[in-house]
Amino acid sequence: MVDDLTWPDTRALDLFGIERPILLAPMAGAGGAALAAAVAEGGGLGAIPCAALAREEAQAEVAAFRARTRAPLNLNFFCHAPPSIDPQRWQAWLARLAPYYAERHVAAPQTMPVATRQPFDAAACAFVEAVRPQVVSFHFGLPPADLLARVRATGAVVIGSATTVREACWLAAHGVDAVIAQGAEAGGHRGMFLTDEVATQVGLFALLPQVVDAVDVPVIAAGGIADGRGIAAAFALGASAVQIGTAYLFCPEATVPAAHRAALRSGGDADTALTNLFSGRPARGIVNRLMREQGPVDPAAPPFPLAGAALAPLRAQDATGDFGALWSGQARALAVELPAAALTRRLAEQAAARLARPGVPPRMI
Repeated sequence: MVDDLTWPDTRALDLFGIERPILLAPMAGAGGAALAAAVAEGGGLGAIPCAALAREEAQAEVAAFRARTRAPLNLNFFCHAPPSIDPQRWQAWLARLAPYYAERHVAAPQTMPVATRQPFDAAACAFVEAVRPQVVSFHFGLPPADLLARVRATGAVVIGSATTVREACWLAAHGVDAVIAQGAEAGGHRGMFLTDEVATQVGLFALLPQVVDAVDVPVIAAGGIADGRGIAAAFALGASAVQIGTAYLFCPEATVPAAHRAALRSGGDADTALTNLFSGRPARGIVNRLMREQGPVDPAAPPFPLAGAALAPLRAQDATGDFGALWSGQARALAVELPAAALTRRLAEQAAARLARPGVPPRMI
């Protein structure tokens, strides 16, 4: 594609075949084909989060995207270890939540949970081989070598998320075409896979230049970027592109529940926290009642993704967002409400203007 904007690093544009160096973060439950297509129409890279979708649902999402645009598409998958939980730990967690069940007059789950989010496996690989997306991204590491080789054989560009320099180097050594450097500011699940130390997670603008120095592949900056100033700063630190999630939750194409949308529109930089209560893995979301009363991180929570099953009865009749995950990054106060294509163009234009005029005060651009 041809763009009239100038970028100091065009490797990501060339790698993904896009016009503007903005990737939509895959966001399960909020980012479907409509949002992905709109971002693609704005010149960015659209993404469909496949980890939480049944194969038929994923097929329908890809078909809906391709019915609207022939632009490149990123399909995202998880690479977590299959979970297991002993009955005693499960019952202890249900006992912790018992006061909430009683308050809301709902029954606790009566059976052991079953994981609905499966790691990337042979069936998912066959799906990729059938639909042949231009880009495949992985969270929580990479799939086994034989499956990764099959993905690469389709011609897809492969990218993975890193939250530390060590993870970035591991991904590069295992053959990814680009690395997403995910700062601690990012909303949703941490991509961490070589560490489980949440307290040591690094902010983006400390992490990014270190990853750029450590790997030879293009680096995509993610976390706390919601306007053109953030994009320009990421490029100044060596990024080839940015990945944005929270800012797109304000777009009309995002399928965000009413309580989540209301929470996004309120508050600011200091009301999110990393929590494992809702899924069993650390993820950043807006602090709600459950996080305040139980503490955001609890090692007793069931492993990913089983923790969500304990909260399902509470979420089913929760109109306030007290018991549901309200994923958000730390920079949502900078977001504006625009259609996703228009937002993508606006972000790119703001960033390019800032890069072209570095001496001009930010608020004047």
